[in-house]
Amino acid sequence: MMRLMSDSLRRHAAAVVLAAAAGVLPAAHAQDAPRAAGASPAAPARDVRWVVLHLPGPAWQPGKGLFEQPGVREHVEHYRKLLAAGKLALGGPHLDARGGGMMIPAAGVPEAEIRQFAAEDPAVRSGLLVAEVRPWLIGMRP
Repeated sequence: MMRLMSDSLRRHAAAVVLAAAAGVLPAAHAQDAPRAAGASPAAPARDVRWVVLHLPGPAWQPGKGLFEQPGVREHVEHYRKLLAAGKLALGGPHLDARGGGMMIPAAGVPEAEIRQFAAEDPAVRSGLLVAEVRPWLIGMRP
């Protein structure tokens, strides 16, 4: 049995298709837009960043503050190199009791480069921090 679309749903679907064709559909919803007949099967562009999440590692000294931990200065200097190269958008520590932090690379920095850079972090190599690299989709913007 075939269901018919309501007029409002049909207008919404048409608006989504037009917005996607014009390139004005937010990236988080572009993959949901129906494709017009004959349209390119290429996936829409999305702003995905390979985010580095840090947590205290086995060498972390409980009871000491973040900036009292041996090796934090070297960790910061390591990421300042990425910043100076224009490849780091944002970064910094979490301020809650769990600690750790997050680094958000600039758009277009490849996963392999971020993984290698995170692995070369002196604080990760020493066990002060553990690093996890995860894909993050920017789904909302002002």
